[in-house]
Amino acid sequence: MLQNPVIRAAVAISLGAIAGALSRYYLGLWFNQLFGTEFPYGTLIINISGCFVMGFFTTLLIRALRTIYLDARLLVTTGFLGSYTTFSTYELDTAKLLQQGNLEIGLFYWLCSAVLGMVCFQLGVICAKFFHIRKE
Repeated sequence: MLQNPVIRAAVAISLGAIAGALSRYYLGLWFNQLFGTEFPYGTLIINISGCFVMGFFTTLLIRALRTIYLDARLLVTTGFLGSYTTFSTYELDTAKLLQQGNLEIGLFYWLCSAVLGMVCFQLGVICAKFFHIRKE
């Protein structure tokens, strides 16, 4: 059964998604305890860290780890990171802030998530390139 690449891919994505969802859930709880719930710090930190890891991992794949199995790539990118990052939760948090009349905070959160997400993605790319160069 696991000889079939379609089934292997589905299993890899599912296993990654389980780990990503659980990581997101428990880290979100921890960040809420740490920082409170007035501002969605948990979603923000999870999204920007996920962007960093996505940039780092995909850059390593492109540069140095081309031999990594498709199943492993799917497990990390589509499964884990797809489940770990919480774009839909980010949108929900933004809508809640705006509905509560927190226009400035809502817009700050919305913009901060997008900008920091891209910055962290690029930092992941830079770190992966640095790591790759030092490894050679």
